[in-house]
Amino acid sequence: MRFTAALASAAAFAGLAVAAPAQAAPQPRAFSIPAGDGFPSPNPAQLAVINDLADGTLSNAPPPAKINEASFPVFQLIAFNENFEVAFFSSLIQNITNGVPGFDLPSSPKKDELLDILQTVLAQEKLHAINAINTLKKFNAFAPTPCQYQFPTSNIYEAISLAERFTDLVLGTLQDAAQILARNGDVGPVRGVTASLGQEGQQEGFYRILLSKKPSEKPFLTTNVAAFAFSALQQFVVPGSCPFPLDSIKLPIFPPVAVLSGKGGVAVEPRDQALSFQVDLTNVKAADKYVGGKGDGLFVTYFSGQLLPISVPIVNAKWTGRVVTFDANFPFAANFMYGLSVASLTTSGAFAAPGDVVAATLAAPGLIQVDDRVKSWDGFKL
Repeated sequence: MRFTAALASAAAFAGLAVAAPAQAAPQPRAFSIPAGDGFPSPNPAQLAVINDLADGTLSNAPPPAKINEASFPVFQLIAFNENFEVAFFSSLIQNITNGVPGFDLPSSPKKDELLDILQTVLAQEKLHAINAINTLKKFNAFAPTPCQYQFPTSNIYEAISLAERFTDLVLGTLQDAAQILARNGDVGPVRGVTASLGQEGQQEGFYRILLSKKPSEKPFLTTNVAAFAFSALQQFVVPGSCPFPLDSIKLPIFPPVAVLSGKGGVAVEPRDQALSFQVDLTNVKAADKYVGGKGDGLFVTYFSGQLLPISVPIVNAKWTGRVVTFDANFPFAANFMYGLSVASLTTSGAFAAPGDVVAATLAAPGLIQVDDRVKSWDGFKL
């Protein structure tokens, strides 16, 4: 994917406008995690500093005696994601600290307060990454190191909105991680995975409050699958910047589903409606027989809460080469689809479980957000 196309996909993930402006806007710079504290391999003194900032430490429980090799991609995905999060929060902290236009706060106390919170979050994300990396190293498995990243945000509101969306996706992905580990007989690490899931949930509630949303999104958060999370993260990685082949992590990478409705999916109204999508299937061999057709046999499949996958046929397919725009029903009312829904373009419409969707997927994910907003809120304001 070209750099500009990657940025457009990342902007769609963030819920930002993706239409081409009259004049090209400056592209986000490639961002590398700052050196200085030894991350992702700190020495004991450096780790002590990270622990202090994180208000806690890694577990001192002994590691499991063995781990099924089929579980390695779980820890590799966690490390890959946490490296991204460390970069994101490092960049956000730099922008706020340096007073970059758009990242200023209404008062010095509020700036100091937010920086204090974000420094703690950053340190906690470093420990999440180190925990996954240590597990992989213990069993001589490949451990991903940081890449360079790009963040399609130009102000603090967009940055917090992006943090809310990727954290929401992580909360669903860690459900999948725990289930994969349990299925593989690796019950030992499940406690730590669910502990980090809870920490991510606390973060998510804070970001939602900042965005004038109710802190708890729904009774059972939307699930996700590892392959969709790995695919989504590619939208923030500068192409070719990872110091390892991406296929070192044995998960498929799908092209993204761009949500064209509701401000890029970030502000979809709570009602039944047709949503519009766009997908570039240029490098998807499995899509060959569908290219140029009416969309027969193609579905949008949604994850919402803990419901079984919801599939609806696509309509109004329009092709430009191998790029297709189409519509699909969003069955909100019957399924109470508040909060996050994860959309994929699939070749089947009948699934018994979320994990079954991956084998029938052509593109994923597309993120759809339906919020039950707080009508009046006088707390912390950006």
